[in-house]
Amino acid sequence: MPCVADWLNCPLSIVQGIFAQNSLNPEWERKVTEYFKEKLKENNATNWVPSLNDVPLHYLKPNSLVKFRCMVQDMFDPEFYMNVYETVDTVTKSRVMHFGKYRDVAECGPHQEIDLNPKQIVTADRQTFYCVPVPGESAWNDSVLNLKLTLIIVQVKLEFVHQHHTHQVAIREVMRMMKTWTCIHQNKENSTSIVETVVLILGNVPDIQGSGEPKRLETEASARHQMISLNCSSPLDLNFPLPGEKGPACLVKIYENGDSFKVNDILEVYGILSVDPILNLLNNEERENSSSPVESMDCMDTVEEQRVHSPPASLVPRIHVILAQKLQHINPLLPACLNEEESKSFRAELLGFLSHAFLGDSLAAEYVILHLISTVYARRDVLPLGKFTLNLSGCPRNSVFTEHVYRIIQQLVPASYRLQMTIENMNSLKFNPHKDYTANRLVSGILQLANSTSFVIDETLLEQGQLDTKGVHNVKALGHLITWQKVDYDFSYHQMEFPCNINVLITSEGRSLLPSDCQVHLQPELLPPNMEEHMNSLLTAVLPSILNKFRIYLSLLRLLDYSISDEVTKAVEDDFVEMRKNDPESITADDLHRTLLVARQHYRERGGSELSNWRHYVKPDYSRKNL
Repeated sequence: MPCVADWLNCPLSIVQGIFAQNSLNPEWERKVTEYFKEKLKENNATNWVPSLNDVPLHYLKPNSLVKFRCMVQDMFDPEFYMNVYETVDTVTKSRVMHFGKYRDVAECGPHQEIDLNPKQIVTADRQTFYCVPVPGESAWNDSVLNLKLTLIIVQVKLEFVHQHHTHQVAIREVMRMMKTWTCIHQNKENSTSIVETVVLILGNVPDIQGSGEPKRLETEASARHQMISLNCSSPLDLNFPLPGEKGPACLVKIYENGDSFKVNDILEVYGILSVDPILNLLNNEERENSSSPVESMDCMDTVEEQRVHSPPASLVPRIHVILAQKLQHINPLLPACLNEEESKSFRAELLGFLSHAFLGDSLAAEYVILHLISTVYARRDVLPLGKFTLNLSGCPRNSVFTEHVYRIIQQLVPASYRLQMTIENMNSLKFNPHKDYTANRLVSGILQLANSTSFVIDETLLEQGQLDTKGVHNVKALGHLITWQKVDYDFSYHQMEFPCNINVLITSEGRSLLPSDCQVHLQPELLPPNMEEHMNSLLTAVLPSILNKFRIYLSLLRLLDYSISDEVTKAVEDDFVEMRKNDPESITADDLHRTLLVARQHYRERGGSELSNWRHYVKPDYSRKNL
């Protein structure tokens, strides 16, 4: 029976075994998927798989099983590969069947040649996605996972600890590491779970001593790190949507159900890591040798396109996907459900926390909660239902206030970005993605964000100045996003609208220049002498466990189902007709939509799933009165 080290460290050996037993049966591919699916269900095995998001590439073993949480930034054309092929031994003339799936380079040993007879080759195609880490992902998201991810470092260290110490010494070394990690993160519950998993792995990892490994993993990692450094002499634009983003970009190769994914989807993929150095050599030869066979066969590919679609594997690794799933959210804290009593408790604590953040203004805090749990739940014709763009006016100009408000929002949501709306930024930044036909790729822009991202626009920094043509276009792009929850992608000859679901919060001194669904003017009840000290102390005082409650509460309410009964629907229609009769000039369809939206958010905020007391909201009032 294969042990943990086999399917984690040598997944291709598992695939080879299944293929050897079923090479004449086209079902062998399904058996591979089912094998790994079952393995990942055992004993929290998903926590054992190294994550490309958190473990440096040079510490990951080539051809091992890895996972990657990412956003699809671009989709390349499908590529063909040899799914099944035969090699012929030039000496003995013996033939061996091979699989090409999950590989970038065909396997061909010494004295072997690939039989290029079309009758001996089964071809297939695979979809290639260019994927990047989720834009604006909050740091706390990673810290929650860090304890689990430490397990991966433990695995790496165990392999060379076993070479010099006994099994018992290795266990003591792991326990020491886990104790240190627990002290750092003050999370004993997670740590205990990981220690149990580590012990389980220790019981399955074979003794490496005498296994004939030519190098220790640490030495190999160092060598690969040096190789990466050498290959980075020519900078490559990794095409991250947000400026200053870091992390691995990756070519994700999908074999099944590729059509079910689209640009901007958030995926979690499990697959085989490919960083074969031969890919770098082949790519360099193709670019440098204009008479190369590859280029002559595909003369339509420009040098720039080859560079973008076949970047160095040491810089942009490949993942050959065995399992992939689309994620509704990226909050690792979410439980299965949240009961009504917990919801009320969490709401009261969150309201108190945000009231302090907004200088005692509890009404502003209420509206911010409604904003944070809003989501586009449906579209009627062109109208996105459920969006709740909030303009928080009355914010101090050129102050640290908005910056600290954003820091607080970062602590509450899984992904966010703050746009400093200065004349310089509006005239220089790329907002809308556009197609680069020379490189045949989609060049990203700031508005290429994953759904549920909190987008904070800081208008308090806007000063007098002249917007150029690009700046005016960017302002229009923001207005289009806010009003229609759509982003225009520029394909030169035409514009294509991509629907999105992005929460927009605008902070401004007066009423914002941008449209919004609701404006709340901040009215502080306290003015701290030192704003920065006040905000810092607020974040320092709140316990990590309390912050986790807030994160769970907000994320779950966004995912909560909501409905309106036929009885309430009839009452809404009757009341609206009556309101229009009494005041036809001031009551509009927009008022009805806004009132229904606030009612919906208010019920969700308290954990309810069905609107019942509609008449509480019949006369919408957005003044300083209670909701």
